[in-house]
Amino acid sequence: MINFKKKYLFFSCSLLCILFLACESEDEKKVIRLGHGLDTSHSVHKAMLYMSQRLEEKSKGTMTIDIYPNQQLGSERESLELLQIGSLGMTKVSAATMENFSDEFKVLNLPYLFRNDEHRFKVLEGNIGENLLKSSQSKRLLGLTFYDSGTRNFYANRPIKSPADLKGLKLRVMPSQTAINTVEHLGGSPTPISWGELYTALQQGIVDGAENNLPSYYLNNHYDVCPYYTMDEHTAVPDELIISTIVWNKLNLEQQKWLKEAAEESSVYQKKLWQDSEQEALDGMKEAGVTIIHPDKEKFRELVKPMYDEFKKDPVMKKTIEAIQAVQ
Repeated sequence: MINFKKKYLFFSCSLLCILFLACESEDEKKVIRLGHGLDTSHSVHKAMLYMSQRLEEKSKGTMTIDIYPNQQLGSERESLELLQIGSLGMTKVSAATMENFSDEFKVLNLPYLFRNDEHRFKVLEGNIGENLLKSSQSKRLLGLTFYDSGTRNFYANRPIKSPADLKGLKLRVMPSQTAINTVEHLGGSPTPISWGELYTALQQGIVDGAENNLPSYYLNNHYDVCPYYTMDEHTAVPDELIISTIVWNKLNLEQQKWLKEAAEESSVYQKKLWQDSEQEALDGMKEAGVTIIHPDKEKFRELVKPMYDEFKKDPVMKKTIEAIQAVQ
């Protein structure tokens, strides 16, 4: 017992040391710590490695990023809170989580906001996207770029061919009020559960299904317990790469420029990796015997239209939605 306590104390102290060195100099090299919850096979993690490489090249070896995957430094929410106090340099979170820190992000969680992928990329990579990245600065969180996370679809232990099939289903959603409202409008019973607990919750029948993109469903083996995947594409919520403003403000203008450029280049790199991972997931799902359903999306779209009416009661939200819809 004593040895265990000593090991635990040593581990805790080591972790604290890592966290409180969110951005430090090592032999004249500035090191930024980045923690996230994805595994090392994910396209976003690979893009972050590419970002670190490009940053080292741009800075001629004077800057780098140390990356800690698999929630080594905490969950999405915990990582954001560490950024706010400057104990962690950077993290990746879903834009759905960000609506708890910046109201403007609620817009990105609206169902059927984007007409297609081309429209989505034009919005996120243009002025609207840049303004959203900056919208959480008052909370000490600055967005550097968006990563592609595809479209989110429903999957369950029974077929979902229309909104009527969602009635009575308990569906895991992200901790986002907009995501909760979407499932409610479609007739399901939204149940916020942390991602790490979802597989067990599906096994034990705590929830009947969930909603997520193709790679997340496939790579986490959710098809073992939910062999029906419905391509309704109700949302296209991106991931966001965020830096603590406490850490950002310690960088000089040239260092900020290098980091911003490296982040944006990693986003372009990740987009191609994401397309490959979606195709890999789709092929794997077919091989595993998953029933892939292509429903009439218009039936889903009709039921969530009242959400737009509610959002547009807020003049700022109304202006943002109309600006997004106007992008050609």
